Amino acid sequence: MRTDGEDEILDQSGRKLGPRALETRAKLLEATATMLSERSLRDVSVMEIARRVGTSPATFYQYFKEVEEAVLALHAEVEKGLPDLLAHFDADFDGPGGLDAARALVNAFLDHWDEHGPILRVRDLASDEGEPRFRIARASMLRPALEHLSKRVASSQEAGHVSQGLQPMATSAALLSILERLAAYQRDLEVVGVDRAALVESCARIVHQTITGQKAE
Repeated sequence: MRTDGEDEILDQSGRKLGPRALETRAKLLEATATMLSERSLRDVSVMEIARRVGTSPATFYQYFKEVEEAVLALHAEVEKGLPDLLAHFDADFDGPGGLDAARALVNAFLDHWDEHGPILRVRDLASDEGEPRFRIARASMLRPALEHLSKRVASSQEAGHVSQGLQPMATSAALLSILERLAAYQRDLEVVGVDRAALVESCARIVHQTITGQKAE
């Protein structure tokens, strides 16, 4: 648990964690992440997480109320890397290298999912099932990307390049949904002959043409 506005991490009793406690907490989170890559959230238990770390469930409960809280802590760590991804949304898509910039954005998005897929899938599933904490976590991570794309669409509309019939935020939500869903299921698409290169190229052209109104060669 973190204090509001501070970086220090507290245990369930409100005490600041020292180096050894931080190390134990990190090991518990690492074990949780590993298990999420092997099974669903419902099949991840506190007892097995503790067993993998070589400690007791009581130790787990010193840091987290339940498995879901540990997953949310993992998600918070993933969110710290979001600025690197968002930088791709601010690229120059209108210039000669616009399509390449769109390709870089899609590649970065897929890399983000390759690295953090198990955590993001659990978040999305729990969010879709209406779990409030995961809905808030998902919205928190996706909102900056939505706002970046929305501004790009609005800017292209002002320049007369994109139809006024497009509502900027709805359009950005549609683009982000495409990226998120395809990133989540890219391995399944390989079965039907869609490799990563084809996925990147198709998504990049959709993003580029939608936000610039330009038809790339």
